[in-house]
Amino acid sequence: MSDNPLQNIKILVVDDEIDLEPLIRQKFRRQIRDGVYHFVFALNGLEALAKLIEFPEIGIILSDINMPEMDGLTLLSKLKELKNPSLKTVIVSAYGDMENIRIAMNRGAFDFVTKPVNFEDLEITINKTLEEILQIRRSQEEHDQLISIQQDLNTAREIQQAILPKNFPPFPGRQDFDIFATMTAAKEVGGDFYDFFMINDDQLGFVIGDVSGKGVPAAIFMAVSRTLIRATGHKGIPTGECMNYVNNLLCNESVSSMFVTVFYGILTLSTGEIEYVNGGHNPPYVIGSGGLVKVPMTGGPILGCLEDTNYDSKRITLAPGDTFILFTDGITEAFDKEDKPYGEARLEQFLAGKYGRPVEEVVRGIAASVTEFSAGVPQSDDITLLAIHYHGKQ
Repeated sequence: MSDNPLQNIKILVVDDEIDLEPLIRQKFRRQIRDGVYHFVFALNGLEALAKLIEFPEIGIILSDINMPEMDGLTLLSKLKELKNPSLKTVIVSAYGDMENIRIAMNRGAFDFVTKPVNFEDLEITINKTLEEILQIRRSQEEHDQLISIQQDLNTAREIQQAILPKNFPPFPGRQDFDIFATMTAAKEVGGDFYDFFMINDDQLGFVIGDVSGKGVPAAIFMAVSRTLIRATGHKGIPTGECMNYVNNLLCNESVSSMFVTVFYGILTLSTGEIEYVNGGHNPPYVIGSGGLVKVPMTGGPILGCLEDTNYDSKRITLAPGDTFILFTDGITEAFDKEDKPYGEARLEQFLAGKYGRPVEEVVRGIAASVTEFSAGVPQSDDITLLAIHYHGKQ
């Protein structure tokens, strides 16, 4: 195949004048010899349709109007039915046949050349038509590539959603806690994640994270981060030790200076105690009977940047009836039409009256509040929420 895409387009000449073929071959002998032009010939419209099947590389049709069996105007109508935007027809007819030439242009002809043919003019017209076809085919290729990319992104979105827990309640036999979570990506795929898992019958591991960046790179790093934390957390080791180990692995795997903020906790269900590490993430809240409490930070940095970092843990204790709310900055940094952020104050105001409410109601209520606040503004960041309601030992 030629490296020049123009050389891969054939030109079909449709004319009942038998002397035209040798004349064209003579006039364009250099271009034919150099492989610039590739001509195919037909004597009427019916033969032309057959040639189109035989030579799918045909991109230009140089057609007379007055021909036996099927004239040029009828051929144009048939070609229109093919709905091939990269197949262009140039009408070649007598100057005195302007009425039919006008009809041909109205039926979709790309251009026309009058007889007797000026071959310099014909060459200019052919080259112009070839460039138009090439542009159309490039656009079609780009369109096909975009469709393929979109299909890949949709598949990636499905895979990403599949690795996040989405069946609630996830532990229907448990009476000591309720849990609910959602993640809404700003693009087809996102960098936020949440996860939770039973370490043993008395300990629930849970995590929320936010990867830097957006799109596919963030989604891949998100999947790696979530998998490493889950696999390490299942060992039941303390939260600080878990984050130390995962951070070192992420530092070795990180590319393009990507990092992730993480809050990882272990809830002991018999006591309500949460041991946790905050690696540069938004501090969660506890909705208790005495009001709303922001969970203290632990001083840990983001994960994936500094190897051999020591992550210290802290502990808090939930009372029966308390709800633990985790979120990513897609909540507080959602903007309205006046470019004002949703902010922590608005989130705290929403949470203040939600003591004892079901976790799904609270999570969906926050999401709805953010959506209403930022109505008319495109979502700029992933929005993720995780809530745990602690009932206590039953």
